[in-house]
Amino acid sequence: MTDATFEIRMQVMWNRLISVVEEQAMTLLRTAFSTSVREAGDLSAGVFDPQGRMLAQAVTGTPGHVNTMAEAVLHFMAEIPRAEMFPGDTYVTNDPWKGTGHLHDITMVSPSFKGDELVGFFACTAHVVDVGGRGFGADGKSVYEEGIQIPIMKFAERGQVNRDLIRILRSNVREANQVVGDFFSLAACNDVGHRRLIAMMDEIGLPDLDGLGEFIFSRTRTATLERIAALPKGAWSNTLLTDGYDSPVKLAATVQIGADAINVDFTGTDPMSRHGINVPIIYTKAYACYALKCVVAPDIPNNWASLEAFTISSPVNILNAERPAPVSVRHVIGHMVPDLVLGALAQALPGQVLAEGAAALWNIHISARPVAGQDGRRAEILMFNSGGMGARPTLDGLNATAFPSGVMTMPIEATEQTGPIVVWRKELRPDSGGDGQYRGGLGQLIEIEPMPGHEFDFSAMFDRVGHAAKGRDGGGAGAAGIVALDDGTLLKPKGWQHVPAGRRLMLHLPGGGGYGDPAARTPEDRANDLSKSYVTEPRK
Repeated sequence: MTDATFEIRMQVMWNRLISVVEEQAMTLLRTAFSTSVREAGDLSAGVFDPQGRMLAQAVTGTPGHVNTMAEAVLHFMAEIPRAEMFPGDTYVTNDPWKGTGHLHDITMVSPSFKGDELVGFFACTAHVVDVGGRGFGADGKSVYEEGIQIPIMKFAERGQVNRDLIRILRSNVREANQVVGDFFSLAACNDVGHRRLIAMMDEIGLPDLDGLGEFIFSRTRTATLERIAALPKGAWSNTLLTDGYDSPVKLAATVQIGADAINVDFTGTDPMSRHGINVPIIYTKAYACYALKCVVAPDIPNNWASLEAFTISSPVNILNAERPAPVSVRHVIGHMVPDLVLGALAQALPGQVLAEGAAALWNIHISARPVAGQDGRRAEILMFNSGGMGARPTLDGLNATAFPSGVMTMPIEATEQTGPIVVWRKELRPDSGGDGQYRGGLGQLIEIEPMPGHEFDFSAMFDRVGHAAKGRDGGGAGAAGIVALDDGTLLKPKGWQHVPAGRRLMLHLPGGGGYGDPAARTPEDRANDLSKSYVTEPRK
């Protein structure tokens, strides 16, 4: 076989492997019970070699899930020895420090056998609607209050589901059918990946994945190191203020670019919080690596070799929280990590890094119920909403886009089907994008009301209310967020709060920062902003 033929053959098999994990992810999307998975794509899927190194990931999914999953498989292998792995097995955990950072994410890992030989692993993660405890919110004082904890254990052995685990789940969560259904969906998606992989290996005549894995890793490693070698060498630091829970929280990072690696150190970041906004280091690392990859190697496939060149260090603090810290809303601070890291990279690579954006998703968990004395419906409802992205060095920021998480917006029709609420308005928020040569992306205006005869409590998981997204290179700040009732009562950006019958919850989502001198924005772009009502008055 010539070198050219070998290269082509391996590239074709690599593409086939990516197709396998895409079908794995699509199975989860099509069978999931929770709208956060089915409609928003809050999931990940991937295939790993027998050493637990990620070979390929599905494009569908979030960096917080994909990059934590890449490390989580090694924790599973450490807990379950090879001698206790059998065909038909599936393993599960929601351990925040060995999975994806909080209890609401379920991670499942399944060994893939070809005959009696272990050829790899399939892994997937998804956010479930409820794990018991206080519910999805920042009010817990320890992880023990935040819900049921599932250590790394067998969900199924040799194809037989652990019925005791199912019974424990049903006794500890509010939405038992949804949660248990999602567990089976996760297991099914790994099974589909396994069957497709074995079919591919049989068709091509592959006895194992060793040769293909070496090809994937060697090509990826070489390409990543070439990108790092072309970067300026040195250290650059940045700080960022977030709203925190009841007082601002400072995040700090130093990016050190060396000859063949990039390290991000979070020394200087504020201590752990007594509220559930702490972040396990596995999740911090996931989003720090994602930020680096967006700038250094956005077109290089994401796998073990591309992530190997990025390292993370931190003392114990809010970005490296230790057990048993409350971590339920770890994504809010965690989603700020890319803006923090990108702010340092912007000093090393001027003119190449976008402005700050809304960053954290404006997730809202609603616990709806009938007013006392009236008949009605109880339900747990989860919505994912996005503010505006920061403007880019040559383009306006994207409106209402989930960067860095990448989840999709749930259709309001699907959300309203899950519980007794009405979403009266969900539209772009005028004047929320920061001014600049390139305008920041717009946030949203959202109005939610309980159905007649109902009320609801909601868990606010918002940021950029007290600290708006900053512009870059002369660009203006985006608009800060606002949380209020329709009578003008201001509410807190975090914590469980009440919306009585007949009132509407008003969410004004933050916009992204602008990029460049506003005086350099073209008259045509300004006229377009006015014509589309992105701004309500001409900007100078």
